[in-house]
Amino acid sequence: PDFVLLAESLGCAGLRCETKDDVDKVIKQAMDINDRPVVIDFVVGKDAQVWPMVAAGTGNDEIMAARGIRPLFDEDDA
Repeated sequence: PDFVLLAESLGCAGLRCETKDDVDKVIKQAMDINDRPVVIDFVVGKDAQVWPMVAAGTGNDEIMAARGIRPLFDEDDA
């Protein structure tokens, strides 16, 4: 889906980052927007291993971390 268009249709600012060279610029743009929520669509390859990850069909309480990376929070904190 076009997440920029979706964000804008819901009253949010929508930004897209398509290259690693644009990451800092797009994040700066997002940080400068103070009047509404911001959604950033980071475009990555289909086979990119983006961690942490929530697999399709599971809930946010089933976040998977990459091997050697600690979870974002302890079970006791959940």
